[in-house]
Amino acid sequence: MSDIPSHSSSLPADGPVPVACAAAPGAPAVPAAFYGGSYCAEDSVGYLMRRVLQSIAGQADARLEPHELTHGQWMPLFVLLKAGGAATTAQVARQVSIDPGAATRMLDRLEKKGFITRSRSTEDRRVVNVALTEAGRQAAGEVPKVLSQVLNEHLAGFSFDEWQTLLSLLRRMLANAESLQAAAPAAPTSEEDAE
Repeated sequence: MSDIPSHSSSLPADGPVPVACAAAPGAPAVPAAFYGGSYCAEDSVGYLMRRVLQSIAGQADARLEPHELTHGQWMPLFVLLKAGGAATTAQVARQVSIDPGAATRMLDRLEKKGFITRSRSTEDRRVVNVALTEAGRQAAGEVPKVLSQVLNEHLAGFSFDEWQTLLSLLRRMLANAESLQAAAPAAPTSEEDAE
């Protein structure tokens, strides 16, 4: 595949040779043998991604502060905006990868600021519907602009082709992650997840 980068001398001469393996659709890919049981943070994909994400979130937070938004608050507003302005508490929680209890507390703060309204479903009392107010739409509308600026700054010096390769590689890694999650035993659910 043309978007697989060449592997350099960072691999030990006597170490495993990486091989690109094609898996059946939906099946987990054969694990790579890049790390060979040793760990160095400077060469860890997870560590590097976490540092980049922390920088992106920190920069976005600083720029969204004048709009009275923190990372924990702009993410759900952005999710609601992408969902057409309304969703359930459980949908928001899943999209921002937090538990329903944490989502409820975060939505409490957004409601106090006048950015959202909440109402119980008339069909299922366990379900809480969340909707953006006009002030919430305006605040959420700032998020894509700020994220675009912050991401572009983090991609300074990248060519268009490098950016596309990075996206392709991250999507492949995400597909592997989703396959691993799908293959893992299901965790028990609670009534809170019914939302």
